[in-house]
Amino acid sequence: MKKPDLRDSTQTTLSRRSFLKSGTVAAGAFVFGFSFPLARPAFANAEATEVNAWIVVEPDDTVIIRIARIEMGQGALTGLAQLVAEELECDWSRVQFELVKPGENLSRGKVWQNQSTGGSRAIRGSQAYLRQAGARARAMLLAAAAEDMNVPEAECEVHQGRITHGPSGRSVSFGQVAHAAQRFTPPEEVPLKDPSEWTLVGKDVKRLDTRDKLNGSLVYGMDFTLPGMLVAVPKACPVHGGTLKQFNAEAVKSMPGVKHVLRVDDESVAVVADTFWHAKKALDALPIEWDEGPNATVSSDDIAKLLAEGLSDETAYIGNQIGDAKTVLADSDQVIEADYQYPFQNHAQMEPLCATVRFDENRCEMWGPTQVPESALATLAEASGLPQTQCEVHTMRIGGSFGRRLATDYVKQATLIAKQIPGTPVKMMWTREEDMAQGRFHPVTQCRLRATLGEDKNLKALHMRISGQSIMAYAMPQAMGPSGDPIIFQGLDPEGDMAFGYSVPNLLVDYAMRNTHIRPGFWRGVNLNQNALYMECFIDELAHASDTDPLVFRQRLMAKHPQHLAVLNAAADGIGWDTTPPKGVGRGIAQVKGFGSYVAAAAEVSVDNGTLKIHRIVAATDPGYVVNPQQVEAQVAGSFVYGLSPLLYSECTVESGRIKQSNFHDYRVMLLQDMPEVEVITVATGGFWGGVGEPTIAVAAPAVLNAIFAATGKRIRSVPIKNSDLMA
Repeated sequence: MKKPDLRDSTQTTLSRRSFLKSGTVAAGAFVFGFSFPLARPAFANAEATEVNAWIVVEPDDTVIIRIARIEMGQGALTGLAQLVAEELECDWSRVQFELVKPGENLSRGKVWQNQSTGGSRAIRGSQAYLRQAGARARAMLLAAAAEDMNVPEAECEVHQGRITHGPSGRSVSFGQVAHAAQRFTPPEEVPLKDPSEWTLVGKDVKRLDTRDKLNGSLVYGMDFTLPGMLVAVPKACPVHGGTLKQFNAEAVKSMPGVKHVLRVDDESVAVVADTFWHAKKALDALPIEWDEGPNATVSSDDIAKLLAEGLSDETAYIGNQIGDAKTVLADSDQVIEADYQYPFQNHAQMEPLCATVRFDENRCEMWGPTQVPESALATLAEASGLPQTQCEVHTMRIGGSFGRRLATDYVKQATLIAKQIPGTPVKMMWTREEDMAQGRFHPVTQCRLRATLGEDKNLKALHMRISGQSIMAYAMPQAMGPSGDPIIFQGLDPEGDMAFGYSVPNLLVDYAMRNTHIRPGFWRGVNLNQNALYMECFIDELAHASDTDPLVFRQRLMAKHPQHLAVLNAAADGIGWDTTPPKGVGRGIAQVKGFGSYVAAAAEVSVDNGTLKIHRIVAATDPGYVVNPQQVEAQVAGSFVYGLSPLLYSECTVESGRIKQSNFHDYRVMLLQDMPEVEVITVATGGFWGGVGEPTIAVAAPAVLNAIFAATGKRIRSVPIKNSDLMA
């Protein structure tokens, strides 16, 4: 069996954090001395053996597990390796990893299957075939060891990377028999361990990438360099849909370090220089004339009016319908109604978009971060004009993404720049300002909720109308269906990964599509975020209208939804719902099902002289199975940062057709001082695989908003809170 060489074709060099080698801390006069080895290639040892596509074993018993999904800080890399290692029965202390490239995957018939990472699917979308890969490799190694020792397979067992013959006590290591194992055909059907037998899955094993981050050797896309590399800094029309009319290259060509001033496409221009700073300074000085088009006069007020029209439109897509909510509401003497709003959001990842591309007439390669390696490869090929077999994407770890790198617009842009400078590697780097202006934004929506209660004070009828942008209509129009955009109704679906957790005798959830010129995209948690906020805050309003405790009101509606109810009760117990809160402190609660997991949160807040303080949040999550408990806890706590930032501060507004915010000074995100105490309760009931990275984002904001009402009596229906007067 031929072993594919998955190593990068060119050595990388460190450019950022290298000061740590001899950095001096003035206050204490400490001198740091670190070495910075890059990750060792899997095939540095020529004797390494590929047992199957996922597993390589070296003679010293090192096991290299190939990772096809993308690591962007969420810990998926370690969790995926745990799944393989569990069934392989290798020694975890000898496990290393290697990232799979999409060109290699394509050339081998997609043996590594889907490489995209999004929708909290890295673990749950891979676990079945990864566990099978580990079990098949174990079976092959076991067969080879039995042959080597001339003993029956049934008398051998595998543990910690060694195969031992029970009766005689003889044993061999994986490294000793890996080469021979290649001769054995892997079994088609192989039994997997029962969860009760897991020794690695479900345990807090050390992450495989921690050391690289601590010693500074981890190379992100922004760090990557190649000999002779140039740096390109682009700028596109700030009004989405506008075009580039002209620019005066002569005005900046003589500036320090400038090599090229290029038209990239109909929308953008780029300056290419020897350093980022030289390119940026020249771009700042470059005279550019844009044709901003008809969208140049659009404002946030215009968009709000457009969405408001959709709240009462007779035409709408239906996402969930039971009974006849419209008739019941029309016949009701008392209808409770509320309108909510959720603004545009930028991903604001710490590492702005970047990609290094080297093009010549026979080969085009990209080094950089992407959540969708296969799509990035297709974009690279299309933009370069070469077949995919002559292109490759070298996937790198990501300095934050949150859905932004599901789009491949930046890959196309980097390729079009490099194509004009053949033979020269070009690292394209967006400024933070360009990243803010050219984002793929969390869609703006409004929501009108109308309900009536029965004589028993229970919810009798509910109509939820969503009006706003469709991500799918922009990004994946082929995915539009009879209900319009299928992801619009996340958390409100009749069944499945995003199932609605309440029983309502008359229910209508529908959607009026109102698209704007601002480009939407998949922002971590996607539509589950605002849907949970709308529904859970309105459920709270209904509870107070019925003079019922918000927890009790929900419990009555969830009698037929035991898994939803279990996490709701766990969060309530964790916050001490049945106890009296401290004076001035209000408590709020929320629940939802998202990305296959059941989640709930309860919050404690106070408002002092108009200033909000979030004291504590308790989160309960049931993802079915947990691969690494510590990573789940970290993901949940981290998701609260992402969920609370738009609640407190973050929003993108539109002025003169363009996004007004340009950097963190006017697009504020949550700071350490804002972070409440977080307690994570994991209710792992087993039997299914749910996501972790996104679901709990959705319950953070409504839990806090409901707690604010409990503390102040003020109901906030539009975020961020910075725009509200908590003194009122």
